[in-house]
Amino acid sequence: MDNKRKIINDPVFGFINIENEFILKIIGHSYFQRLGRIRQLGLIPFVYPGAQHSRMAHSLGAMYLMNEAISQLRSKGHEITAEEGLAVSACILMHDLGHGPFSHVLEDSLVRNIHHEEISLLLMNKMNIEMNGKLDLAIAIFKDEYPKKFLHQLVSGQLDVDRLDYLRRDSFFTGVHEGNIGSARIIKMLNLKDDRLVVEAKGIYSIENFLMARRLMYWQVYLHKTALAAEKMLVNVLKRAQELARQGVELFASPALRYFLYNEIDKNIFYNDAESLNYFVDLDDNDIWSALKVWTKHSDKVLSLLSEGLINRNLFKIEIDQHPFSIEYLEQKKKDFSSKYDISMQEASYLISSDEISTNMYNEFDDSIDILYKDGSTKDIAEASDMLNIQLLSKKIKKYYFCFLRESK
Repeated sequence: MDNKRKIINDPVFGFINIENEFILKIIGHSYFQRLGRIRQLGLIPFVYPGAQHSRMAHSLGAMYLMNEAISQLRSKGHEITAEEGLAVSACILMHDLGHGPFSHVLEDSLVRNIHHEEISLLLMNKMNIEMNGKLDLAIAIFKDEYPKKFLHQLVSGQLDVDRLDYLRRDSFFTGVHEGNIGSARIIKMLNLKDDRLVVEAKGIYSIENFLMARRLMYWQVYLHKTALAAEKMLVNVLKRAQELARQGVELFASPALRYFLYNEIDKNIFYNDAESLNYFVDLDDNDIWSALKVWTKHSDKVLSLLSEGLINRNLFKIEIDQHPFSIEYLEQKKKDFSSKYDISMQEASYLISSDEISTNMYNEFDDSIDILYKDGSTKDIAEASDMLNIQLLSKKIKKYYFCFLRESK
């Protein structure tokens, strides 16, 4: 796709028509084009090889759904100006600009204490300067500062178009059909009550399916134990590379990756040093894979072991339990690795990872999904549904894991 074309053939939604020059300019911008070089699902292709789709494809799909949602709300008599419609479409197009390579891995390793949404906002502000303030309204919606609050809900909420796209798209490309949702039906049932998104009562079963599909996708895909082990392995190899870089060890890296390896980058630097943002937008999945391929032959045992494991899919072995693993167990593993590879205990710590994972699929007190009845009354889905076990969906599920280097194949 180049920025002169106005039709995109999307495998999930079919033809997406783009006729507005303002939207085409955003799509053609280098910040947005970079998303085509970042996989939507990070390391999950280790489990589901078909999941090769990009964050760009997801953002375009979310924009398509946003346009559908705006059309539906207008058809039900709600006033959404042309300017507001364009702004909220631009907003959802740009919502993922701040993602680094491999989803949240960067936030856990190379960059400290700054969330990807904050980086997205920094990039939107830079684009806004280039576009002479034409993104003012989109940024206000993104920050939830615009009076029509439902527009922000469409971008970030329990039923936002971001979720409606990624659940449908990720289900399609992973082949996990349990995650497939009726996004078209949900959008058709959207309405407004007191400036909030609601779902007409006819759509209650689609919402039940949406919540159950989301739960299944989290445990079958997003938090799959093999993908989790691979992610922790990548976090550890990047942290080890950082440690070596700080010691003055020469490492192969692209200029963008080198910047993050050889410098301590945190939120303060992102906000006060334009150079950090310039290097960030030059960083994508390719920088990491290229470095890992070269690092497999590095003289540092830890760096080469972890890099080789990721390149050749010899991933961390993972154990999951309902209770934390004992300190003694973890220390014994480190001792075993220290002895086997003739490395220090501190170096051996990179060959293991231990933490907890937790998630709850629905919180009615956070941003509830309200069902609208014909008499104008509303009920939270937790109260309206006679089928869902909302207590189960609302319950915070916590699991503990321990992963470690497995024997070479």
